[in-house]
Amino acid sequence: MLAVSGDDYRFFVQEIAEKSGGNLKQILEPCGRDTAPAMALAAAFAGSADDLLLFCPADHFIPSADEFRTMVSGAADLASEGWIVTFGVQPNGPSTAYGYIETGEEIRSDAAKSVHFHEKPDVEMALQFLSSGRFLWNSGIFLIKRSVLLEALKAFEPTIYEKCMASMAGVEQDGAFWRPGPEFIDATKKSIDYAVMERATNIAVVPFKGVWSDVGSWDAMFALSHVDEQNCGKLGVTENIYLIDSKNTLVHASDRRFVVTIGTRDLAIVDTPDALMVSALDQVEKIKGVVSDLEAAGRAEVQEHRRVARPWGAYDSIDHSDRFQVKRITVKPGARLSLQRHNHRAEHWIVVKGTALVTRDEETFLLKENESTYIPLGAVHRMENPGKIPLELIEVQSGTYLGEDDIERFDDEYGRKTQAKKELG
Repeated sequence: MLAVSGDDYRFFVQEIAEKSGGNLKQILEPCGRDTAPAMALAAAFAGSADDLLLFCPADHFIPSADEFRTMVSGAADLASEGWIVTFGVQPNGPSTAYGYIETGEEIRSDAAKSVHFHEKPDVEMALQFLSSGRFLWNSGIFLIKRSVLLEALKAFEPTIYEKCMASMAGVEQDGAFWRPGPEFIDATKKSIDYAVMERATNIAVVPFKGVWSDVGSWDAMFALSHVDEQNCGKLGVTENIYLIDSKNTLVHASDRRFVVTIGTRDLAIVDTPDALMVSALDQVEKIKGVVSDLEAAGRAEVQEHRRVARPWGAYDSIDHSDRFQVKRITVKPGARLSLQRHNHRAEHWIVVKGTALVTRDEETFLLKENESTYIPLGAVHRMENPGKIPLELIEVQSGTYLGEDDIERFDDEYGRKTQAKKELG
């Protein structure tokens, strides 16, 4: 299994793969360039020309793995014959949250040629699509022979092809990750729909079998939530949600705060540790434009999150100011952070669960629950979990600079570089 992600998400993706028991390799994009370059990287990294590649977006809900495997296996012969196979979902309403595929001439009883890919329509156009019976939702899932994909990219998007192939020729392994060369930055930013699917004539559309939802939209999340008699949906930590005289309202709560709604109508209220969003339900898809605006404005909320996954566990930023920062750190059993030091901050560690084995300069000692220690500025230190349960501790940082790039590593079993921007441990 291969994932294409970025630096900021690599340990989060790794954590999910570990929980699912999957054997995962990750290619880390130097920057986001949309789906066509991402798929080109994967194809350049993969095996022989005749290998079949199945591309799946990461934000889909597919509850039946058996049905999904059967569906993909049934389309493998089409892909082997040179068809670019995409799986179209039968619409259950005039959704404006999904792109559509217009189907045409039948290839066989369970597959048809694609006439055109359509971007997300307005309500009126979605109703026309639905009534025609020729349109399916674009799932964004593709089954394609490696050589066919590379030939299509070479023909339709030579810059993407050349830059991605060049960047993978210079790929470097960094522990469990593979980093393409800098040429990738110059690849054209374009989706696979625009780059290939709207141009190629060998697109086969196979109806999706089973339940599917694109949980990348809040409309889809509403559909997956438990809905009460007032058409109100609860997501997240549902025991932290209390609704009074509310109708047609979607509420997502985190474990940080209790959410109460009174007399709300047609709203989406999404509370996370990072931010709070309140939107009219029929306007919620505009959040993608808001994120783009925030990125352009340089807002830290877009890139920095309270909880950050790491190969040894995770940390959660609880509080911060100019001269201090408080984090809750969780270390997996048997895991340890790098041997390191900081040039601009000191740290206090308080163990609240489990046992920590601490290295501080020439000392090595155990810290048990309700015990603490001090790591002076410049001290070489390491923390590890020798126990059988997760280690949890509170870290209080103080100093003139608290950025995560103030780290000098002397030893790291995860193969990370001596200095890594935006990393703890």
